[in-house]
Amino acid sequence: MIKSEICELLSIEYPIFQGGMAWISDGSLAAAVSNAGGLGIIAAGNAPQDYVREQIKVARELTNKPIGVNIMLLSPFADEVAKVVADEKVEVVTTGAGNPSKYMELWKSAGIKVIPVVASAAMAKLMERLGACAVIAEGGESGGHIGEMATMPLVPQVCDAVKLPVVAAGGIADGRGVAAAFMLGACAVQMGTRFLSADECSIHPNYKEKVLSAKDRCTVVTGRRLGHPVRSLRTQFSNDYQKVEYDSSVSDAELEALAGGALRLAVQEGDLKKGCFLAGQAASMVNKRQKASEIIKEVADEAEIILKRASIWVK
Repeated sequence: MIKSEICELLSIEYPIFQGGMAWISDGSLAAAVSNAGGLGIIAAGNAPQDYVREQIKVARELTNKPIGVNIMLLSPFADEVAKVVADEKVEVVTTGAGNPSKYMELWKSAGIKVIPVVASAAMAKLMERLGACAVIAEGGESGGHIGEMATMPLVPQVCDAVKLPVVAAGGIADGRGVAAAFMLGACAVQMGTRFLSADECSIHPNYKEKVLSAKDRCTVVTGRRLGHPVRSLRTQFSNDYQKVEYDSSVSDAELEALAGGALRLAVQEGDLKKGCFLAGQAASMVNKRQKASEIIKEVADEAEIILKRASIWVK
């Protein structure tokens, strides 16, 4: 069985995190992943504190294993959610879309292990100075908000830059990706898109079907003009957005409004015209429905076999 220092640090069985996907990664999915031996993560997204507290309660009722909460720092509710996770004493907080500096002492004093998502070596160094216990190096192949660097060059540079454990993310959906991440210096991986096919993932059937039928060039990045690029599946929404993104007659406010609520339309209603279906470039590798426990075991077993064969390349 694959073990690493992240397993000891977080008291988990497998070095596999489930990504915090807004409006998708709820308490039920997080609990299923944690029960399977990985780290299940609830996504706060743009949700208010009551939603986050309720999802933590749901997870706690379903598992006694460690769980995490991902906080998107651009959220208008970030301050109140930061206090909720401290009050609830979740085991892990991951952060994205910003700098968590002002919350670090609050979380650390509550005994929370803070693992920020970083898109550069410079940010990883800052998080190390602030007292993070690990970092997630997420490449631009991932779904949702993305950085500029790809996973392959990002992970080793982050590993070289800090002494912290590094979790690799972006474009990882099977054991080959896990094995590659370990060879790059990471000691764990985070997967989001693969868990969209989990039985415990409550997205609309249309969303799940779009992922299961995705091809290798099925994703597109929009939002660069506004400074926060997002990767999603190609849909009517993404096509319409691309047409107006660089239209000078369309203001930034109008462009921002165009995307308002689009993710929830995809997740909750499966709206194929107005919904934004977030997914990473590994979507075409997701081709079957499974329980979360089956996903984790399958991925870990594949990685173990590949890593054991690595010596064949050395003569």
